[in-house]
Amino acid sequence: MKQDSIERPLEKELNDRKASFETSASIEKKTKYAAGIKSVAKRHIVSNALQVGDTAINFTLTNASGEKITLFDELKKGPVILMWYRGGWCPYCNMTLHYMQESLSEFKKYGANLLALTPEVPDNSITTKEKNELQFEVLSDIDNEVANQYNVVYKLTDDVAEIYENSFELSKYNGNDKAELPLAATYIIGQDKVIKYAFLDADYRNRAEPQDLITFLKQN
Repeated sequence: MKQDSIERPLEKELNDRKASFETSASIEKKTKYAAGIKSVAKRHIVSNALQVGDTAINFTLTNASGEKITLFDELKKGPVILMWYRGGWCPYCNMTLHYMQESLSEFKKYGANLLALTPEVPDNSITTKEKNELQFEVLSDIDNEVANQYNVVYKLTDDVAEIYENSFELSKYNGNDKAELPLAATYIIGQDKVIKYAFLDADYRNRAEPQDLITFLKQN
């Protein structure tokens, strides 16, 4: 039996957003976006990404305050929820960040820290953190350096890249014109540095439900 949508509030809000897009967007735009998602699936980004059982790759990145945060140092404190979001320009990302913040106390209850990585340059990641009143670390993964090590990076199709550039200038958000973004991947990494949980999806509109992460932490 499907869980009540009230227990999966992020999923419900994401689905509502998808439905709104399907109703309001032009056929041309819907076709181009669908082709973009299909392109990610065809290139096997999901299957090539780091998976459950793989050892996490250490990294040091700068947070919104300019401080250096190192993954393996964070793991000394407890498990780490490691997630990527595409940018503050992405409504699906902002919904996800909101619900992650809402669940932060529950994550911490089970000893876990949350690190959110984004390809946005620091000035934009600060804006995103402040806008969403985030109390967890937001780290700037410039040029998707860490995302590439985890194999979660994909290149936008020319059509989608053009829409993003014309709509909000993605190149300015990311500080480059590579037109590359990370999957909306979410991992739970154990203190032994091994990936215990992985949410990977070719469709950027689908995200890990915070309640699933809480349930996993509770049971493990």
